[in-house]
Amino acid sequence: MPRRLRVHAPGGFYHATLRGNHQQNIFRMDADRLLLNAIVARALESYGARIHAYCWMSNHLHFLIQVGKQPLGNVMRQIASGYARAFQQKLPTTGHLFERRHHASLVDVDSYLLELLRYIHLNPVRANLVAQPAEYRWSSHLAYTGRVAAEPWLTTSFALAMFSEDIRSARAAYGRFMNCLSSFELEESLPSIEAVSTTHRPTDQLAPASLTVTPRQSLAQLIEEGCRRFGVLEQHLPTASRDPVLLQARAWIAREALERRVSTLSAVARALGRDRATLRYGIRLRRSSG
Repeated sequence: MPRRLRVHAPGGFYHATLRGNHQQNIFRMDADRLLLNAIVARALESYGARIHAYCWMSNHLHFLIQVGKQPLGNVMRQIASGYARAFQQKLPTTGHLFERRHHASLVDVDSYLLELLRYIHLNPVRANLVAQPAEYRWSSHLAYTGRVAAEPWLTTSFALAMFSEDIRSARAAYGRFMNCLSSFELEESLPSIEAVSTTHRPTDQLAPASLTVTPRQSLAQLIEEGCRRFGVLEQHLPTASRDPVLLQARAWIAREALERRVSTLSAVARALGRDRATLRYGIRLRRSSG
């Protein structure tokens, strides 16, 4: 059966993974991971792509990668083949180092980018390699916190700006964001992160870096529903008020807009006069409180 064609969305963000063939380890020592860093840097430069987050696990790799004009497959092939050749030159082995094909999902930037960022950085914790993501050297988490300098090929500014325009405030908000879901709640969120497979949608249904969805109701209707539910006036939602009931109403509207596929978080933020990071934080608090 022929393989399905992959979707190329110029400027799109993808969650891509490369896995060791038969789940074999792909690193022997720290120097191998440093070698991979150099190969990744060359591939990104060759194809005009960016990496916004990464995690090098023992037998697989995670990338949050933004492509340019060239398809993701070109970037991933250069990384996989370049590293496999260099790795196998040092060992008397034959056969494939990686599975024959990388896996990739197109990411809805407004709804899932930060969820995916956290998912990637928590991989070592979920694998019981470390207790905290800060204890793991081979991911971009420490660069996001500012504890280490970012690799020259890593872009952190885009995701951090979703928390705050001020870098110190953004890093502090990122730290809080990393801690606001339990492992169980994170597991529950994964299907939504992985829901959009680039191998199951035709190209004419995708826009760069976003998903095309048909809402069942309008955002205005959802806001009206939220106001009725919490007994608040719509004109009070965009104000500076920190009234607890208004905070709950805003968080509920934002969460329902995403879960019902009514609207992007950017559109909700504009309608409610809030920034996306504030709404995300409110959603987390609401989930944690039930």
